[in-house]
Amino acid sequence: MGLQSVLFTLVGIVIGAILGFYFTKKRFEKELKENPPINEKMIRAMFLQMGRKPSEAQIRQIMKSINSNR
Repeated sequence: MGLQSVLFTLVGIVIGAILGFYFTKKRFEKELKENPPINEKMIRAMFLQMGRKPSEAQIRQIMKSINSNR
């Protein structure tokens, strides 16, 4: 009786871990799809929408600032 309860507990933990991993992965992929990380192309587009032509130094500075705040 004791061995059987230990086995059921271990099987439950394994199944829970697999399900938790699967659903967490799906949610993470969904979040990345809905909110992609900012890249240099997006920064250029924002500058152009403001009517400015960004230099490479400005783009690198903004990317460095974004990455340091993460």
